[in-house]
Amino acid sequence: MADTPLDRLRLLRNRTNTYDITNFETFKNYPPQVSPILLKYGAKVLAMDFDSICLEGAPKSMNAIIEFPSDEDVMNMYNDPDYQAIVHLRDSSTDNSSMIIVKQFKRP
Repeated sequence: MADTPLDRLRLLRNRTNTYDITNFETFKNYPPQVSPILLKYGAKVLAMDFDSICLEGAPKSMNAIIEFPSDEDVMNMYNDPDYQAIVHLRDSSTDNSSMIIVKQFKRP
């Protein structure tokens, strides 16, 4: 259990999402429905961009970094019945999707 604000900061996890939007008409319904679910789990959208600059690799049309208080919060949000009821909006309107959990960088 974290004892200080610095310890709590070290426990934060970021979920990184990247995908290509193939059907914007369907996709546009996803962000307003997922936002309250993210808030329920203490998530903060740190970055979201439809027009990112790609320095290496293949660019995707949507990139987001979402901060969560813990890995458990990420998994609870992902498995929440409310999220599972809307995830089809993202899945059916995107291709080349990646969703990963990364630990926040700690200076040595």
